[in-house]
Amino acid sequence: MNDGSPWPALEHIAYGGDYNPEQWPRETWHEDVRLMREAGVNLVSIGIFSWALIETEEGVFDFEWLDTVIDLLHENGIAVDLATPTASPPAWFFAAHPDARVVDRDGGVLGFGSRGMVSHSAPAYRDAVVRIASALAERYGDHPAVLMWHVHNEYGVPVAEDYSPHAVAAFRDWLRERYGSLEGLNEAWGTAFWGQHYSNWEHVGAPAAAPTTVNPAQRLDFKRFSDHQLRACFIAERDAIRAHSDKPVTTNFMANQEFTTDLWAWAREVDVVSDDHYLTAADPEAHIGLAIAADLSRSVGGGRPWMLLEHSTSAVNWQPRNIAKRPGEMARNSLAHFGRGADAIMFFQWRASRSGAEKFHSAMVPHAGTDSRVWREVVQLGASLGRLAESRGSRVRANVAILWDFESFWAQSLEWRPVQDLDPRERIRAFYERLWRDGITVDFALPGADLSGYKLVVAASQYLLRNDDAANLTRYVAGGGTLVVSYFSGIVDEHDAVHAGGFMAPLREVLGCDVEEFLPLRTGSSAAVDYAAGDGTSHRLDADEWADDLRITSAAVRGTYAEGPGTGKPAITRNEHGRGTGWYVSTRLDADALETVMGDVYADAGLAPAGLPEGVEAVARSGEAGDYLTLVNHSDADAEVPVDGVDLLTGAATGGTLQLGAGGTAVVRLAR
Repeated sequence: MNDGSPWPALEHIAYGGDYNPEQWPRETWHEDVRLMREAGVNLVSIGIFSWALIETEEGVFDFEWLDTVIDLLHENGIAVDLATPTASPPAWFFAAHPDARVVDRDGGVLGFGSRGMVSHSAPAYRDAVVRIASALAERYGDHPAVLMWHVHNEYGVPVAEDYSPHAVAAFRDWLRERYGSLEGLNEAWGTAFWGQHYSNWEHVGAPAAAPTTVNPAQRLDFKRFSDHQLRACFIAERDAIRAHSDKPVTTNFMANQEFTTDLWAWAREVDVVSDDHYLTAADPEAHIGLAIAADLSRSVGGGRPWMLLEHSTSAVNWQPRNIAKRPGEMARNSLAHFGRGADAIMFFQWRASRSGAEKFHSAMVPHAGTDSRVWREVVQLGASLGRLAESRGSRVRANVAILWDFESFWAQSLEWRPVQDLDPRERIRAFYERLWRDGITVDFALPGADLSGYKLVVAASQYLLRNDDAANLTRYVAGGGTLVVSYFSGIVDEHDAVHAGGFMAPLREVLGCDVEEFLPLRTGSSAAVDYAAGDGTSHRLDADEWADDLRITSAAVRGTYAEGPGTGKPAITRNEHGRGTGWYVSTRLDADALETVMGDVYADAGLAPAGLPEGVEAVARSGEAGDYLTLVNHSDADAEVPVDGVDLLTGAATGGTLQLGAGGTAVVRLAR
């Protein structure tokens, strides 16, 4: 059945996780498949860290144990996501190729005993990954159990940047191709500053540690280069697999958790987007961060169904304080991902490891065994997902986009900014949280994308903005769109150079203002804004962190600083441009303070809050078989939700109103 899902061979939502049978005696393998069947598991990822056991020495392969595992899984109706184990080269590889070790920014050489500690620019590594990917694909490309391919593991984690001689040489080649000449390089990097002019390509190096801050344009390009090198390794493996297999190829992203790879570029290279997501234990509303990651995974994949390839049944082991999930939280997390477009719900890992660095990480089969709450919830979740088969391939539609640009994040996070710890993710979280609380579904988008299908676009953190992208945003508003821009946006071009015309110059036309000077607040101090709402009421809004000294050209001032360094100056503006409006918010408002402002923004965009009970998350998916509303109650109170249809999890009709218990979930096929 090809219903739009990227793995049509499965009849249900994919359910399972990373399976590492090599850590266990063979008699345990038979117990594993029996328990997998009990839990409703239909897909497992295998071989992720097994290079040393597959290629026992260079060019010598032992497939016997892997043959046995794959055949056993197939006999029990469990499909395989077969990995290339290239995130962890064997000890023999580093003994034979010591030059392939990573060199860090301070010049230290990283040793063996971890994972991801290899230079992605080393020719020996490139040859080795193609060799083992080819061998695996040639042997298993037609095996009926192998549903798809899983290349490497979490590219860029824990090492994204390598400063080894191999990387430096490759960086020079990358720069030659990018700029064509040293004149072009010098201009792009602004090397006239601090006398950094280059007259010989051999003098150009990686931006290693130096006495003080290194050229920011050079550092930004090195981040682009490092991402390119990681992706080139993936492409080499993917193409080696495709020479022997036509099954889909993926690699696991870490959306909203790691920012070393440009997921927009990566998504163009995979057959299906997959993501690993782990709650931030220190965040009391970590389910909002989860929603961001899920929406980003869906967005980079163009809205197609995607895979949650890893998450946890309970606590992880690598955060400062690792919090166990409450009863029912695993199901809430899983169904929140499903609601936002995931057609696969999988975990790290199947059985908890007794040894190694992740032995305290939760698993589907915990150390406590099957007489445990976690195992009972794993079995219950498998049954619930089994009832959602008809929804496979359905899609989420959104009327709002938040701009998400990895290159801008990389640039903003470099040294010597007006505020050193100005985190671009913080502003995105604040605006997203407001939209989440208002029950409005969000896509993420690049500033140069076709935005015409969105009623509202939010540029919450767009420090780097190319002129062409600014023109795209201007056209979007002129065509009738509503744009909200937050502070420290539109500041530099793609080379981290301040725009000609000053701060925010490329957005002057659409916003009707620009920035004369930044007015950041002292640590611990606050500001306040007097805001005149569209309904004629006045509001005092708390603000902190940042203020701008704005120059108004055509915008109407809707908010004025009542306290802080900008007292008496414009703080929030609204500008009519063409058939649309452009809003500018020049200070930091939290999600609560944004409620009043965004109410007026919604009015311009033709949107309205969904009116959901507090703490209830609702996201709709639509497909040929029907429309589905996923409801997750993150609160400790029962909720009543108006909805007409059938809850697929229970089979009960809602009768127009659903009683959603505290911590409860539902997936309602809406009445038509």
